Amino acid sequence: MPKNKKTSNSKSKVVVPIVIIAMLFVGIGIGMGYFKKNLYTVMKVPDFKLTDQNNKTITNKDMLGKVYLVEYFFSRCPTICPVMNTNMRAIEEEINNPGFGIISISIDPENDTPEKLKEHADRIGVKSPNWHFLTGDRDYIGKLADQFNIYVGDKEDEGENLNHSGMIALVDKDGNIRCRYNKDNMPILYYSGLNYEDPEGKTPKLTGKYHPDREILIEDIKKLLK
Repeated sequence: MPKNKKTSNSKSKVVVPIVIIAMLFVGIGIGMGYFKKNLYTVMKVPDFKLTDQNNKTITNKDMLGKVYLVEYFFSRCPTICPVMNTNMRAIEEEINNPGFGIISISIDPENDTPEKLKEHADRIGVKSPNWHFLTGDRDYIGKLADQFNIYVGDKEDEGENLNHSGMIALVDKDGNIRCRYNKDNMPILYYSGLNYEDPEGKTPKLTGKYHPDREILIEDIKKLLK
C-alpha cells in the first residue's frame, strides 16, 4: 500500500505541471486569437470641416455611420500620390459597399480647388459618392494633420511644404481611428498606402508589385463593416 501511495503522489506531481503548461498554451492561443480578430482603438478622429470636389462641405460628423480611410495627398504629385490613389481605387472596388468612404485631403489647396479635384477624381475613375477629395485653408490642413499624427511638411518651408506621409488612418462607424496588431501584438497605428519591392513591406518602391497593407486594410475594413 505505501508503495502505491508513493506512485500515486509521483504521478500527481507530474500531471500538475503538464496541466499548467497546457493551460498556458491555451491562454496564449486565446490571446493570439484576440489580437488577430480585434482592432486597437488609437483615438477619436479629430474634428474637420473642409470642401470636397463637388463644392460640398464635409465634416467628420457627416462621416459618422461609415467606415472610412483618411489620407493626405495633392493632385499634381508625381511620386507617391498616384501610387496611393491606385491602391485606394483597388480598395474601393474590392469593398464596393455604400457604408465605406475615403477622405483625401489636399496639402496643395492653392492649386487643388474643388474644380481641379473634380477633374482629378474623374481622371482616376472614382465611382463612389463617398470618396471626398477635400480642400481648404492650408494652415488649417496642416494643424489637422498634426491632430491626425500624419506627417505633412511645413507650409513655410519651400523644400518641405509639399512633402507628406504615405500613411493612412482607418476610421470606424463611431469616428474612432482603429488599427490591427502586428506580429509582436503591438498596434500598428496607421497603414501604408505605398507599394513595396518585397512582400513583407520593408522596402518601399514606386514601381513595386507588392502592397501588403492594401490587403490587410481590405480585411480590416470588412471587419468594421459587419
